[in-house]
Amino acid sequence: MQTTHRRACNLCEAICGLIIQVEDKKVVSIAGDKDDPLSKGYLCPKAFALKDIYEDPNRIKLPRKKKDGGWITISWAEALAEVVDRLTAIQKKYGKDAVGFYQGNPSVHNWGTYQNTGAFIKALGSKNIFSATSIDQLPHHFASWLMYGHPLLIPVPDLSRTNYMLILGGNPLASNGSLMTAPDVGGRLKEIRHRGGKVVVLDPRHTETAEKMTEHYFIRPGTDVYFLLAVVQTLFKENKVDLGLLAEFTDGLNLLKRSTAKFTPEAAERLCGVPAATIRQIALDFAGSSPAVCYGRMGVSTQQFGTLCNWLVNAINIITGNLDRAGGAMFTLPAVDFLANAKQRPIFGRWRSRVRLLPEFMGELPVSVLAEEVLAEGPGQIKAMITSCGNPILSTPNGKQLDEAFEKLEYLVCVDIYVNETTRHADLILPPAAGLEVSHYDLIFNALAVHNTAKYSPPVFEKLAGAKFDWEIWQELTYRLQETEQKPVVALEIESGQLGRTSEKQTGQENAKKNGAGEGNKFSPEPPEGKLDIGLKYGPYGLSLQALIETPQGVDCGPLRPCLPLRLAREPKRIDLAPEIMIKELDKALAIASEPEFIQSAYPFLLIGRRHLRDNNSWMHNSEKLMKGHNRCTIMMHPSDATKIKISANDVVKVTSRVGSVDIPVDVTSAIMPGVVSIPHGYGHRLPGVLLEVAGRYAGVSMNDLTDDQDVDAVTGNAVLNGIRVKIESYR
Repeated sequence: MQTTHRRACNLCEAICGLIIQVEDKKVVSIAGDKDDPLSKGYLCPKAFALKDIYEDPNRIKLPRKKKDGGWITISWAEALAEVVDRLTAIQKKYGKDAVGFYQGNPSVHNWGTYQNTGAFIKALGSKNIFSATSIDQLPHHFASWLMYGHPLLIPVPDLSRTNYMLILGGNPLASNGSLMTAPDVGGRLKEIRHRGGKVVVLDPRHTETAEKMTEHYFIRPGTDVYFLLAVVQTLFKENKVDLGLLAEFTDGLNLLKRSTAKFTPEAAERLCGVPAATIRQIALDFAGSSPAVCYGRMGVSTQQFGTLCNWLVNAINIITGNLDRAGGAMFTLPAVDFLANAKQRPIFGRWRSRVRLLPEFMGELPVSVLAEEVLAEGPGQIKAMITSCGNPILSTPNGKQLDEAFEKLEYLVCVDIYVNETTRHADLILPPAAGLEVSHYDLIFNALAVHNTAKYSPPVFEKLAGAKFDWEIWQELTYRLQETEQKPVVALEIESGQLGRTSEKQTGQENAKKNGAGEGNKFSPEPPEGKLDIGLKYGPYGLSLQALIETPQGVDCGPLRPCLPLRLAREPKRIDLAPEIMIKELDKALAIASEPEFIQSAYPFLLIGRRHLRDNNSWMHNSEKLMKGHNRCTIMMHPSDATKIKISANDVVKVTSRVGSVDIPVDVTSAIMPGVVSIPHGYGHRLPGVLLEVAGRYAGVSMNDLTDDQDVDAVTGNAVLNGIRVKIESYR
């Protein structure tokens, strides 16, 4: 007998609604849910990987410990006790900061992990905290913190009502809308064109998005800041600046005008390769297309002036009156509103990394310093690591160096479901129940959605007997650490919101008594559903968990709506259009642009990454459904460049950067800008000890064996992954 399950896919940001048919404890089919108010029946190929992940014979389901060069299965009691014993011993010997912690991208897609790792980090007490944020979107958060008062106040394009969309460094048809939760983003962008609007893409590659949009212009990697500055300068010079209602609560307009006056389209053309006339026309079209929205994503974030770029994207939306306006860049109002009472507070530069002195932001250090913090001896050296849902050896800069560093750790514990390139170094792997075995409510991506909705997904299958959910693992580790330290048990409260309004504020002694500690009873973790119910009830729509259970397709909470200045977290509630940090950084951008080596180098090509709709970092590469077909791990090169160095299609070439080399086949295509080459992110599955059968057959090479850990965003320390200087040699 078949049973039907409605669920949100949590494998990427789009959170598409699914209908899953199950028979005899097996997935029979997965289809899009036409009744889902956000995705309306759309789904991408990644949804089918839910079945592959659940049934994957390589997936770990019980704790594994390394012994005699292999792996043995041990009990949870033994595993959790060992973790706490080893970590506390290392911290007692070397200090709190001797234990580091890294969270990968999937941590945010798992609400049990997201809600509970904060308390674990507090219990750990280390300043060496890292995550995928600083190889992805850290500049977005920094700009929002400076301008609006909170790092999660990130405006998203109101796709359903805009007339003009300018996209820089984003490929939403491949990403499904990164930092812009927008299932069927291709259909949404097509609707803009159908109603007479424009979608204009600037990218060093003629991407899947560029292929289907109105206009595309090549732009030299790492130079988006000069294009954006020239747009701002043109808007001022042509008297196209009009803040509208934003003028009542926006500071810094005149300072922005003075600070950008020298960045003309002609100056930008020399640096970024976009003709001055085109820059002017884009600026004028944007100002004249009411409403319009500028959207920048990973390509503008992961470059030397990524923070400047994100500030300027926001500034363009503001000075044309397109922030907090239907069809412009708007803030969401999610059903669980953890930003309802958010206040700006100091979260930058409270401490710095030991070796390179890069600053902390949001309690984390840039992951580009992780390897050196392990390898450089001395007080404060990282001796042990915990990783959560991450594979930093493939996903962070100079992966070979990090591989060397992890080999030298005294202890490594990984909360993960695979033996991958990183977890193969682990002394112990703690696998949580995964995918279709867990419930889900998307706390983060509902706060970045292009339409306000709410949806709760119960588990499709019961977890394996003896398995643990991610929230059980993190809560018990936290409890054991705090019990060891005899500290109060403090559960995670999502900052400034109602999600934490519950009895979790009890002291550790009260919680211990409630759970029977000291009376021979086991610690009793609390499921995330309780906090969700309270968050929904105190949220803007007065929902409840029961209401979502009774509406399995999801609840439509309506379109994005204006909310400023009330939504601002700054006091007074005013936008800072010209933060001092950004104005000072402009001088550095100008100085760099005047250097002779800015254009010419001993490494003549600029390397960028790329993403495919069937990819999401490295961890879904063990799905046969997603990996089959032609080889996607190639280096794209323009025909003129291939001719110059006598390379033909499918030739294997040697690509070398300052930090390393890889051998990779060539894809000769005019879809890439001359002087630019592209390698996809997340491959490189040939390392010894990796137990991923499918990924091993499609191993490819790691782009991050070429990216440079020393090359970071000037303000935040975010990794530079685009515009990496490389040389290419033929084996002919």
